[in-house]
Order: sequence, then C-alpha cells, then structure tokens
Amino acid sequence: MDTTDRILVIILTTLLSIFIVICTVAVVGLTKLIREARVVVAKTEEVVDTVESAAESLKRTSNSLNIFKAIGNVIDLAQKSKGRRK
Repeated sequence: MDTTDRILVIILTTLLSIFIVICTVAVVGLTKLIREARVVVAKTEEVVDTVESAAESLKRTSNSLNIFKAIGNVIDLAQKSKGRRK
C-alpha cells in the first residue's frame, strides 16, 4: 500500500466515523422528539375529549332550557289571555 492510499483510507475512515456519530446523535434526537410529540398528542386528545364533553353537556342544557322557555311562554300567554278576558 502506498502512502497516498494510506492517507486516503485514513481520511475516509475519519469521515465515516464522523458521519456515524452525527447519524447516532440525529437518531437519538429524533427519538426524543417523537416521544415528546406523543405526549403532546395524548394531552391534546384529552383536551379535545374534555371540550367535546363540555359542548355536549351545553347542548343538552340548551335543549332543556329551550323546553323551559317554551313552557314559560305558554304560561305567559295563558296569563295574558286570562287578563284580557276579565
């Protein structure tokens, strides 16, 4: 093996080692990022479920209130019509 071949092998080995280290660091960083993203997604799903539950209960309450308003309107109309008859 010539001197130039040895130098070339040393340079390529060094570059390959640096590349492997960079890839390892990138994989570790991406793994941590993915874990954090999963936690954020889980918390977001919990919030969405809570908001959906709140919206559903508000919808039920709104429907109940509409029924009570309608009954109140009927009572008001009945009282007004009794007042007119007298």
